[in-house]
Amino acid sequence: MTLVHNARMLAVEGSLVRRLLMAPVTAAVCLVAGGLAAGCSSGSVQGSVQGSGQGSGHRSSQAQGQGHAVVSAAPLPPDPRTTSALLKIATVFNNNYDTGDYGPVYARWDARSQAVITRAQYIKRHKDCPSASHAAALVESATPGPHGAWLVDYEIGGQHLTDYWFYVHRRWVFDLMLSNPGSVKLYRMTPQQYATATGCAHG
Repeated sequence: MTLVHNARMLAVEGSLVRRLLMAPVTAAVCLVAGGLAAGCSSGSVQGSVQGSGQGSGHRSSQAQGQGHAVVSAAPLPPDPRTTSALLKIATVFNNNYDTGDYGPVYARWDARSQAVITRAQYIKRHKDCPSASHAAALVESATPGPHGAWLVDYEIGGQHLTDYWFYVHRRWVFDLMLSNPGSVKLYRMTPQQYATATGCAHG
């Protein structure tokens, strides 16, 4: 009985050793062949390499989630609600316009101004029909106005002009409707009408 018992124990231990030795090979074959899609049983892989199998599954689900994750744009930092901040923003705003960097200009428009024309159309209009060159705008002052507006006074070649700005959702935004109603009328035209009205040779 003792010899038979020992022989059975040796056979069981040998079988266990073979299973442990074959586990990494089985897992590797399954991974190379495409895992479960290649026909490998989840039970055999997980049972053979239980400790590492669970960790790999967790990383796999994370990787799949990252692969389909939607990258959202970082929110813009809030603007200080101060006169000095508005003066700096208005100066950059006018400089961007003067140098033909129209994307940031459009980004400063308020919602109802952006409803007049899309960003792509606005940029295309000005690229196709550049504004006549003029002296740089010099921002002079910013003072509170009616109905929550702030009036930004600036000068271009001796001509004094005023823009209307509002503080909305912690950002300074430019109101095109109040500042330049003539441009609103132009932007609502078709490209051909706009080119004719502005005297653009590319119309």
